[in-house]
Amino acid sequence: MPEITQNGFPWPLASATGVGSLPGTDPAEALRLVFGELPDLPHLTELPARGPGADLTGRTAALLIDMPAELTPSGWRFATRPGRDLRRAKSLLSADLDALEEVADGYQGPLKIQAAGPWTLAATIELSRSQNPVLADPGAVADLTASLAEGVAAHVADVRNRVPGARIMLQLDEPALPAVIAGGVPTASGLNRLPVPEPFSVETALRTVIGAADRFTVVHCCAMSVPFGMIKGAGANGVGFDLGKLRRTEEDALAETVEAGLGILAGVVPATGPAGADAEPAGVPQSPSARQAAERVVELWRRMGWPVAGAAAAGPGGAAAQVVLTPACGMAGAAPGYPREAMARCREAARLLPELMEEGKG
Repeated sequence: MPEITQNGFPWPLASATGVGSLPGTDPAEALRLVFGELPDLPHLTELPARGPGADLTGRTAALLIDMPAELTPSGWRFATRPGRDLRRAKSLLSADLDALEEVADGYQGPLKIQAAGPWTLAATIELSRSQNPVLADPGAVADLTASLAEGVAAHVADVRNRVPGARIMLQLDEPALPAVIAGGVPTASGLNRLPVPEPFSVETALRTVIGAADRFTVVHCCAMSVPFGMIKGAGANGVGFDLGKLRRTEEDALAETVEAGLGILAGVVPATGPAGADAEPAGVPQSPSARQAAERVVELWRRMGWPVAGAAAAGPGGAAAQVVLTPACGMAGAAPGYPREAMARCREAARLLPELMEEGKG
C-alpha cells in the first residue's frame, strides 16, 4: 500500500521536488545536486543528453517485460527480439540506479521515481509490422499496458532494495495524454489522426499500472489541457502540472481533484529559465521570486474558492500539506547552471507556502 506520513501524503510539509530530467551526462553528479537541493523529496534523475535510450520513451522501454523495442529513423518500434538499442537503454538505467544506490546510501524518506505512462508509450512506440503508433491497435495497447505494469512493479522493487530506507513514490509521465484523448496523434503518413480511445479504456490502462506499482502514484502532464477528472478517475494519488498552462476554464476540474484529496505537484518555476520555451504567459513574471511562486499557489486556491489554512483546507497541515512545488516541466533543455537555481527557488517557495496559506493572502 502507498506509504504516507502524518499529513496524509508521502512527503513532509513544505516540500519541493523536480519533475525528472536534467541537463548533463553524469548520473552521480545529477543525483548529488538533487539530494542537496531537494532534500525533502529527491527524485531519480533522467539525463536525455546521453542519447538514445536515455529519453523518456527509451528509458521506459527498458522496463517493459517481454516486449523488446528498437530504434528506427522515426523513433522507437517494437521488435521481435532484444537488440543493441534495448541493451543500451537498460545499461543507462542500470548506471542511474547504481549511482542512486551510492548517493542515497543511508537515506530515509520519500523518493520519487519516474516512468512514461501507458498512453504516452502507446503514442510514441510504433507497432512492429507498421509505422503506426501502438495506439492504432487496442489489442497492442492492452499488451503494452500489461507489460508496463509488470515492469514498473519490478522497477519499484529494485529501487526499494537499493535504497531500503526510502518510501518510494511513482510518477507516471503522460505528456501525450491530452493529444491521445483529443484525437491529435497522427498516423504514420501524417495525413490522418488515430481514433480516440474510450474514456473507460484510458482510465483502465492508467489504473492497471497504478495498481501494479502499489505505491503513491502521481500522473504528471506538463502539456496543455490536463485531464484532471480522468486522472482522478483512474485512481491516481496525485497529479502534476505546469501552473503556467492552467486555463481559468480548467480550474473547476482542478478544484474537484483538490477536494478529492489528491496530492498536487504544481510547476511554479520556469523549466528552462526566463528566455526558454517555458517562459510564463503575459502578465506573470518570467522569473518569479520564491515568494511570487508561492503566492501564485495561494491565489489559485483562493480563486477556486478553497480555504487555504486550517484543517478544513486539506486535513492535517492544511492545503500546504497537499501541495509540492516543482519546476514547470523537466529541465533537460536548461543551461547547465540553471537547474540548481530553479530547485533552490522551488525549495524556498515551498518553505514559504505554509506561512502564506496560514495568512490567507497571496
